[in-house]
Amino acid sequence: MDTFTLLSEKMRQRIWAMKWECFTSVQDQTIPLILQTDSDIIVSANTASGKTEAAFLPIITKIEDRAQAELKVLYISPLKALINNQFERIERLCQNCEINIYRWHGDIGQSHKDKLLKNPSGILQITPESLESLFINKTGHLTPLFQGIEFIVIDEIHSFLNSARGAQLRSLISRMCLYTRVRPRIIGLSATIRNFDLIKQWVNHNRPEDVRVVEASDEGKELQYSLLHFPAGKDGKIPLELFEDLRAVTRDYQSLIFCNSRGTVEETTVLLNRLAEKEGIQAGYFAHHSSIDKVEREYVEKKLATSRTPQSIVCTSSLELGIDIGALDLVCQLDTTFTVSSLKQRIGRSGRKQEQAQILQMYTTSEGSLVQSIAVMKLLLEGWIEPAVGYPVPYDVAFQQIMSLCQEYNGLTWSQLIHTLETNAAFFKLPKKDIVSLINHMVNTEMLEIVPGLNEYIVGLEGERLLRGKDFYSVFIAALYYDVYCGMRKIGQLDKGVRFEIGENIILAGKLWTIKDMDTKKNKMFVQTSVNAKKPKYLSDPVKIERKIAETMFEVLCSEEQFQYLDAKATECLADARRNYSLYQVSVNQRITWELSDTLVFEPFVGTVICNTLIWLFRAISGLDIKRRSSQIERIVLPKDVVFSDLIEKIQSRVWEEADLVSFIWKNEWLETKYSPYLTDELQQKMHLKSEIDLKGALEFLERYRFVTILFEVD
Repeated sequence: MDTFTLLSEKMRQRIWAMKWECFTSVQDQTIPLILQTDSDIIVSANTASGKTEAAFLPIITKIEDRAQAELKVLYISPLKALINNQFERIERLCQNCEINIYRWHGDIGQSHKDKLLKNPSGILQITPESLESLFINKTGHLTPLFQGIEFIVIDEIHSFLNSARGAQLRSLISRMCLYTRVRPRIIGLSATIRNFDLIKQWVNHNRPEDVRVVEASDEGKELQYSLLHFPAGKDGKIPLELFEDLRAVTRDYQSLIFCNSRGTVEETTVLLNRLAEKEGIQAGYFAHHSSIDKVEREYVEKKLATSRTPQSIVCTSSLELGIDIGALDLVCQLDTTFTVSSLKQRIGRSGRKQEQAQILQMYTTSEGSLVQSIAVMKLLLEGWIEPAVGYPVPYDVAFQQIMSLCQEYNGLTWSQLIHTLETNAAFFKLPKKDIVSLINHMVNTEMLEIVPGLNEYIVGLEGERLLRGKDFYSVFIAALYYDVYCGMRKIGQLDKGVRFEIGENIILAGKLWTIKDMDTKKNKMFVQTSVNAKKPKYLSDPVKIERKIAETMFEVLCSEEQFQYLDAKATECLADARRNYSLYQVSVNQRITWELSDTLVFEPFVGTVICNTLIWLFRAISGLDIKRRSSQIERIVLPKDVVFSDLIEKIQSRVWEEADLVSFIWKNEWLETKYSPYLTDELQQKMHLKSEIDLKGALEFLERYRFVTILFEVD
């Protein structure tokens, strides 16, 4: 049967009104599955393939006659901006059906929220954190709010899978299902999913075999790409020539320019606008990242979406996900994306029209970035994407959810609390003894208390301090910021972990400012316009390199393959990077330790987790001070007098347990999450061992490769 005829008459009329000529591949595959089965569905298709419509056209068809009386659909997004962006898109689909669409997040006024609570109906768009707040603050409304829900649509579902936030979301969905009359169907949307077995378990751990997968490739889409290399100075400064080239490339196009740090976004925006003004052209570059005020970001998004003259946004990953900013001609990437999935997402922002090619211009500023960029591009072209690995032992999320549960029910007996956790999709695999240990620890630390007589667990005095804090609803660590104002207008935020002085000049939102005053108690900073400034610094988490990317980097260094998309400088830099490996005829089944004048430097090229595991193994077997050198190319620094082959032989002669490494992990190397400090030492240790150590992988690595020590001076 034709896909179009499966939809309701109202939806067919809406499609005619929108003048659609045909469905995309993903829509043709997804619409019948939603309408003709009761399965959960994962939709994996490239950016701009119409995934949102693929989900909502059939969902609206199924609920249109009942959605006026009850809330029927929960749309969950990782970003408030994505909710705002998708609101009009979904509203447009619902025009003929009189279905209400509500948004619920921190920027939505209370009157709109009260309207939903008074008469729950239609579709609700929400973030995990706002869903958490409903369980804590609107306990009396949960039954009328959730009882009629039939569909849960999770946008950008891949962004949740490997994180504490994903464990929190999975727990909240399980808790919500206790209020619904039927188990809601989960529809997950993503452009970058691999490891479907894991995601099926995440979606429906009771019957993962019933989860259906729609994969719609975009193989017919042409990709045009090139890479230009501009080596940074010894001070790390990006040369002006790179910005001049970037200006020339983007001058006549609508483009997104991705950077890996907020500071680089600011510097790039200012320099590009200066170059444009030097040509007598009005500034057309705008900064976009999470520390720029929401109003400023929304203005920039709308500006690009509606502009008829060439405009560009310089951004971090803040525009990597599916926020609609119109038809883009070009995507630029300044230094490597670190992951293949990020590069795929970013490329997908261009060439959204059927006949357009996707165009990517890459720039690199260091040897490590160049080699990693080549490896990431190589894997992308081979169709490889990082597989989801999940969030192994979410004791930290269990801590937060236990307090939330006790608040939701205003007290739970021991058996009720244990049963709720054991049947929760996020925690059912955790050993019962660990759950018991966690609850007892929470009582001992006054996070929970037991009501005498009732024997019910409620939130304790110390727990109340956490629960009533504005940051309780999120499970990720939020940095402390100064809110930056020019007069009454909020511009954005600057990291409190970085030292700022009154009179100092900084860049924020792509403009130059002088700090006039600072109120450290209220976390406010007041600025005025300036004529020069330096880019701001922000603290950031270290980036993990996936094993497959690290191994591919080594393959690139050992091969003689030429990459036609590199410019002359990039080709020359790659040749320099390869010289040592070529000189000593290094092959891909080897790994090298370079013997320098004062140290040994081992290059494992095996990914961050196994690299760290090797460091802890080396320390454990030798008792020596062995550390990692920060670099995109993995390097482990050892004392000069170590015989590397002896180290490996000693490691291989022992039977190892993960616990053997605990005392050799330095304090600053331990995994720390938002709620892990509230756990017992034993549970903190279990979290680290499961997520930060790959003992089996490290020992297999030592068996698999031939290790060679070479006397050579490395620059």
